[in-house]
Amino acid sequence: MTGKTVRVNVGKGYDVIIENGILNACGKILREVIGNGRAAIITDSNVSKLYLQTVFNTLKNENIDCESFIFEAGEQSKNISTLSEILEFLAEKQFVRSDTVIALGGGVTGDMAGFAAAVYLRGIKFIQIPTTLLAAVDSSVGGKTAIDLCAGKNLAGAFKQPEAVICDPEVFSTLPPKEFANGMAETIKYGVLFSEDLFDSFNNNTTPDQLCEMIEKCVSFKARTVEHDEFDNGERKLLNLGHTIGHAIEKCSNFTVSHGYAVAAGMAMIARASEALKTAKEGTAKRIEAVLKKYSLPTDFDFTSDELTSAALSDKKRSGNKITLVLPTGIGECILKDEPIEKLEEYIKLGKENN
Repeated sequence: MTGKTVRVNVGKGYDVIIENGILNACGKILREVIGNGRAAIITDSNVSKLYLQTVFNTLKNENIDCESFIFEAGEQSKNISTLSEILEFLAEKQFVRSDTVIALGGGVTGDMAGFAAAVYLRGIKFIQIPTTLLAAVDSSVGGKTAIDLCAGKNLAGAFKQPEAVICDPEVFSTLPPKEFANGMAETIKYGVLFSEDLFDSFNNNTTPDQLCEMIEKCVSFKARTVEHDEFDNGERKLLNLGHTIGHAIEKCSNFTVSHGYAVAAGMAMIARASEALKTAKEGTAKRIEAVLKKYSLPTDFDFTSDELTSAALSDKKRSGNKITLVLPTGIGECILKDEPIEKLEEYIKLGKENN
């Protein structure tokens, strides 16, 4: 199979290149972006053991000088302390504005490296090489970068579009089943948002070629959405389906529940609430739950409505006394609805009661 390329027309524009086996030969693509500059590879303690040497070698073949920074894997590292360490590393190694930061890893790595690239020297070039399905279909595209604060998830960040995204689906074969399921949660989200055909395809077992096609469809949906609303003021908020409750679940668990698992439960809960309020067609929630369960994803957690509501009120999607909720109306169809924050608890209660 030949690779697939999705063009993202934001800023000066960039390509998302999706191809099995591309990681072993991505030096020429990297060279086009890096030029005569140097590269700083930011990765975590898990991914470094698997793919850091491969990327080093492909850069070396193109005579590109590079350094690497490795931080401890996990959401707990997505904080201002790790960001500071990355910035000090870039300064100590004397990286300049013509150089490039490469994020090699999942969503946490992309967030950390992207935020660092956005603020170091007021912005240097940035490339995403996602190594998880979740990062490939969602966080590596669109330019959102952030760190967590004690008060909540992703509360400090910057918009930083990459120069390119290089996605090799073959690397997902090394993912533990739980981490692959994490990515499927965000993939399923795109089906619920935009395409009943894509959603129905999740009922089939996925071949490598079909995985490439699935990633391409998700990236295309995200690219078109981001092109219409780069800075998340309108239509792009649709991509937060399941995230208001999902982020609350993450916070209540002290981030022991992974992002995809939290979003899966949040998506099921908001679908049940939407159906109970007659916003969604009858049976919508059951269809979503069935697909989530196929990939061993949760549809609820044991946190109380009060606990989840309290955690959700620190979410950055809140605006004054209102919060924008993403409500499914059917499979492939969702709407944005501004609600008073007092009504959020009702949605969460309905999402739990109708499980």
